[in-house]
Amino acid sequence: MGYRNLADCVADLRRQGKLKVIDCELDPELEIAAVQRRVCAAGGPALLFVRPRGCRFPLLGNLFATLERTRFIFRDALDDIDLLTSLKVDPAALKHHPLKLLRLPRALFDLLPRRVGEGPITGREITLSGLPQLKSWPADGGAFVTLPQVYTEDPARGGWRHSNLGMYRVQLSGGRYRPDYEVGLHYQLHRGIGVHHARARELGVPLKVNVIVGGPPALAVAAVMPLPEGMPELSFAGLLGRRGLALVQPEGFLPIPAEADFCISGTLADDRLLPEGPFGDHLGYYSLAHDFPVLRVERVWHRPGAIWPFTTVGRPPQEDTVFGKFIHELTGRLIPSVLDGVAGVHAVDAAGVHPLLLALGSERYLPYEEKREPRELLVQANAILGQGQLSLAKYLLIVAREDQPGLDLYDIPAFLTHLLERIDWHRDLHFQTRTTIDTLDYSGSGLNRGSKVVFAAAGRKLRQLKTGWPAAWRLAPGFTDPRPVLPGIVAVRGPACRRAAPPAARAAIELLLGELDGIAPDEGPTLIVVVDDSEFTARTLNNFLWVTFTRSDPAQDIYGVGACTVDRHWGCCGPLVIDARHKSHHAPPLEEDAAVTRRIEKLAVRGGPLAGLF
Repeated sequence: MGYRNLADCVADLRRQGKLKVIDCELDPELEIAAVQRRVCAAGGPALLFVRPRGCRFPLLGNLFATLERTRFIFRDALDDIDLLTSLKVDPAALKHHPLKLLRLPRALFDLLPRRVGEGPITGREITLSGLPQLKSWPADGGAFVTLPQVYTEDPARGGWRHSNLGMYRVQLSGGRYRPDYEVGLHYQLHRGIGVHHARARELGVPLKVNVIVGGPPALAVAAVMPLPEGMPELSFAGLLGRRGLALVQPEGFLPIPAEADFCISGTLADDRLLPEGPFGDHLGYYSLAHDFPVLRVERVWHRPGAIWPFTTVGRPPQEDTVFGKFIHELTGRLIPSVLDGVAGVHAVDAAGVHPLLLALGSERYLPYEEKREPRELLVQANAILGQGQLSLAKYLLIVAREDQPGLDLYDIPAFLTHLLERIDWHRDLHFQTRTTIDTLDYSGSGLNRGSKVVFAAAGRKLRQLKTGWPAAWRLAPGFTDPRPVLPGIVAVRGPACRRAAPPAARAAIELLLGELDGIAPDEGPTLIVVVDDSEFTARTLNNFLWVTFTRSDPAQDIYGVGACTVDRHWGCCGPLVIDARHKSHHAPPLEEDAAVTRRIEKLAVRGGPLAGLF
């Protein structure tokens, strides 16, 4: 059976040696998050901080930080989820395994939440200022809830069947919020709460909101799952937790999971907006302060013996990386049933998830064609960019699996090599300009605004990729230190432009293009990336992916040698050039406080309370 509540999970992990109790005093302001990040990077245990300074609740970190531990937590439910997935993908296949169907009634029963008259969650009340005030990065605008489960219901219909449970960050303190009365609610594009908020505004009624913290671990995973339309997250939490979710409903409020650890209840009552942030986010930069809705808090409940779970986000990989991997394990087989002809998609975590999406598609429209080119791939690319949160992809790279049936979507160097050997830069780039991008991505033209590009490659190899920079290729003044990254890809250090106006940044790239004009294109790299530090960019694959795809906007930052526009289609004859320098409108990257770093590393020396953890 799954865990009834978070305390049961903590006790089980402790018995199994998968949890470490940290009993030295640590500050929720920066110190605890810094420890958690290091233990996460080391693949270490879950962490229970029992002496957070100035706080009476223990803090639980690193719960989902390894795939092995995440599978262990949900071990009892994985067979049931696999059964339901198989029924969706190929129902006929189960006729060869009829005994598996005996589990089906129990799995379906777990999908149904149940009402109870009372629950531990309403056992105590507290003020907002009495909650753990966890701050992760030095320039964060205050304390945040970093594993919130935000629950709303359709105000026109109500009930859990028309509900949404999402993980939208919540700012507890700082800014211009009224202490103990208001919190900031940051929700982004393509989030279910937005539909409910819009409906409430149409009806002229307040939108009731519960911010749930803790409870059965299945709740946190359900809050980030890309579920099929019509399946409430509360149902999936019951399935994943192997028990139907018990709900208690105080009079005048939305239902609350009875075994939750904390619940902040209130309303989004009008058009009141306040600046939320800054916040160190999962792209590895600060998301800056912007106006977001304000939650007017009416009650704050907590259960006896409550535990405050948290995570830290930052440049990948972090704990949320494991969320993505686990979700892929649960749902990856469903992709072809949702997107016809698409064998798989890979949102690249090292690039911040939404900036870079790789896809394996099909090219079946003209199988007799001697010289194949992308046709069906473009239909599939449009379908991908119209599918939920996949629509936030900024760079979509799609290839035809028929050209190399064994190509592994998760072998990124092999995928990029396959694409670069086949892509025709004059034909195979397809832009969407002046569209929406991820709220957290500051490479575009403004908040939520930017562009997208599809790289589509199909057919025979067009070139043999070269490694390195040809001696005959000249660099413009200010460009130095070309470094090979992968076959066909070179990083070049360009003039710093972080404080320069956009025209100056573009002018520098035009100088480089001028020097390369007239080259024999296939004698050197196929893709040139201009960066601030080519040695750092080329040092690891993850560095290349992070720098290239978080610091560039396709419409503004893609250039090409021998570029031209024909019938409003842009392309180039020579190498493609991506300007991935840090620019004046970009958000600052995350850096730790040096004094905090020294303090926690001192605690990790031999004989110290954190020895052996990182």
